[in-house]
Amino acid sequence: MRIRIIFILRNKGSYVPFHHQYLLAQLIKGILVKGGDEKFINSRLYNFSGLKGQTKISRNGLHFYSSRVTLVLSATNKEFVDYFLKHLFVFPQIDIGTMSLIPEAVEVEDKPELTDAMKYVCISPLVLVEPSFSDDRGKKFIIPTSDTFSDLLYESLMIRMEKSNIYTSEEIAEFYKFQLVPDKNYLLRIKEQQKKFARIYPLYDQDVKYEVRGYTFPFVLYAAKEVQEFIFNNGLGLYAHKGFGMLDLATADPGKGTSKYEFEGAPASNNREAGNREPNNRRSRDREVES
Repeated sequence: MRIRIIFILRNKGSYVPFHHQYLLAQLIKGILVKGGDEKFINSRLYNFSGLKGQTKISRNGLHFYSSRVTLVLSATNKEFVDYFLKHLFVFPQIDIGTMSLIPEAVEVEDKPELTDAMKYVCISPLVLVEPSFSDDRGKKFIIPTSDTFSDLLYESLMIRMEKSNIYTSEEIAEFYKFQLVPDKNYLLRIKEQQKKFARIYPLYDQDVKYEVRGYTFPFVLYAAKEVQEFIFNNGLGLYAHKGFGMLDLATADPGKGTSKYEFEGAPASNNREAGNREPNNRRSRDREVES
């Protein structure tokens, strides 16, 4: 399931780094820890986007000028989502970068129809190689059209699916079909425009800063429907719980349906009309993909 957490922005013009997943990861982890339930504190079965809203870019990062911003959070486990929201909405205000945000409401996105062949865009970068301290292995470039690229994603995915305890070993064994086919026209166009689809991003783990290479480009994924659903809900690649590897359907309607999401501790403002949002999610998504 995917939810949209809507915040009121108190200080328009405030900013976060262009890639601010590590700030959001710290916030989410802090809220999970504050809740005190070890089952959720140690969970890695969730994924999230960057902040979405009307932005302008400067040397400092992304400046937000909309009155509201949105964070998309996704997970298979509804109980996890409710736990996080319950403890998030205890805070009258949270600070991310220089932004002061007030939690206002939550909407749930309509569930898409997934098949064994889906075209995706990257909302956040795909990470394939685990970094090591004082080592550049995490920054290694791997050609997206190579078998190695698909193989690394498949290996990390199967490990995560097995650890999830959602599937039996027999079911895992049936998920052998997996092929990622990049949009070659997109990669060629990016090259011609002298833009990049692979960048180096900061990653913090156990308070240690690492650097990893992340990839953002459209692709078609051939895999079992159950695999597609797991990826859509929990992300693809390494460090999905730190905000990497979030995908969206290439054919997704930016105005796709949402409805009010009920949870314990929801504020009275959560009865605001679903879908009546100021942030331009499509613009934000395309910028992440094409930058």
